[in-house]
Amino acid sequence: MANNRIRMKQLHTLITYRVSGRSKRWIARSLGISRKTVDTYLGYLHSEIGSDLSELLSWDEEALFRLVKRQDSPTTHQELELLFPLYQKELQKVGVTRLHLWQKYCLTTPHAVTYSRFCHYFRRWEASQKVVMHLEHKAGDKLYIDFAGEKLHITETQTGKKQELEVFVAVLGCSQYTYCQAVYSQKKHDFLLALANALTYFAGVPQAIVPDNLKAAVTKSDRYEPDLNESIEDFASHYQTVICPARSRHPRDKALVERTVGILYSRVYAFVNEHAFSSLHQLNEAIRERLMLHNQSFFQGKTESRQSLFEELERPVLHTLPSSRYELKSFRKAKVQKNCHVLLSEDKHYYSVPYRYVGQYVKLIYSAENVEVYADHKRVATHERFRSQHQYTTLKEHLPAQHQYLMNWNPEFFEEQAKKIGANTLLAVEQMLAKRKYAEQAYKSCAGTLALVQKVGKERLENACERALAYDFVSLKLIRNILDRELDKVPITSELSEESSQTRIIPLHANIRGAGNYQ
Repeated sequence: MANNRIRMKQLHTLITYRVSGRSKRWIARSLGISRKTVDTYLGYLHSEIGSDLSELLSWDEEALFRLVKRQDSPTTHQELELLFPLYQKELQKVGVTRLHLWQKYCLTTPHAVTYSRFCHYFRRWEASQKVVMHLEHKAGDKLYIDFAGEKLHITETQTGKKQELEVFVAVLGCSQYTYCQAVYSQKKHDFLLALANALTYFAGVPQAIVPDNLKAAVTKSDRYEPDLNESIEDFASHYQTVICPARSRHPRDKALVERTVGILYSRVYAFVNEHAFSSLHQLNEAIRERLMLHNQSFFQGKTESRQSLFEELERPVLHTLPSSRYELKSFRKAKVQKNCHVLLSEDKHYYSVPYRYVGQYVKLIYSAENVEVYADHKRVATHERFRSQHQYTTLKEHLPAQHQYLMNWNPEFFEEQAKKIGANTLLAVEQMLAKRKYAEQAYKSCAGTLALVQKVGKERLENACERALAYDFVSLKLIRNILDRELDKVPITSELSEESSQTRIIPLHANIRGAGNYQ
């Protein structure tokens, strides 16, 4: 029999032509149908009525329809319809098609119907269902998200003022398993926080997430290639999924979540609006209770619930959640300054970058705890985030070698270096540091003294420092003087110390005036 029955008026005309003696070829050409179709219908009518078809001319269209409908085996048809609910669930699995189901059906049924009749019966069975359970979505394929049009509110305890809240809704396509949460706004921080909570609630990640063209996700809407903001792309990268925004002003692209929002108005909103909540946490706890009942309720006329379909079909195929929860990040561009630092303008704090990037523009990706610096899509620096204004966070390895040496300058550093030369050099450096009110004033003198070892060697510097220590004041200038005049090679005698403690007698000389000249 043909896949689609001919109209009953055509069948009545076919019978009339055949009774009048017309050939099958002529009938087929006149009615615009194939000869095989004519053969099939006439063969079936003769098997039911006999060779004389004239009595059928008095039958109405309804009687003819009942006769033709009996051509399908009632037993086969009824047995097949019993399998359709199971086949409908199988179709939700990735890779399963009607052809696969028909082939499976043929293996277990001796007198199986053809593939075309199988599809015909299946479509007719779907149309007969009051609540259409057939879903075009594969298990674990898409998560549809949106903000509800109607808002909820909390009431401040002290002032009694009401604060309106947005309501975030997420629905898995196959099972219609739903997540719902109230948030302060539709801004990026609240949006990504709610989306991360939804994935935690589902305990898995779908292959794609379908949002509306809200500003928290899309910077520029386009029918084919919308521009996503960096935050939502970073979120998708963390959870190993993709973002597929619905087309602007095309609500049917996300009809599932739109319909779910309407259901939540009666199952969640109606309940929570009857109570007063003073905090966002209390409101979300109440929403969670009603949401559980919503997911566990049976579909109308069915024995399945969103919860049962989720456990059976979707949970096994969702991707595993990453080990760490997503941390909200922000993105900025900055130029590396000549001092090898970049400014995070939000905090007015400076962070070091390897010196080879001086003068280049880099990208700052920062969260509440960390700051990462990227150059040419490569991470070149990582810092703990600080919010102290006009301060510097510096890693020594980011600076040139000469700058790293300067960063080591402190009393302990100079004393350690002097100790390697000798005891006299150590004493000289300690005196230089001690005689200055501010230690950093002596750093250059200490550095200059230690640098002399490269010119004269340890032994001469040690001797020069020993002679300098014999005087009241040790300085870089004095040590240089001793070395330049090669006094370090002259042994220090006991007279040097005695002369320093006794008053020296000035010898008489013609050029020296006496005391009388000052009276």
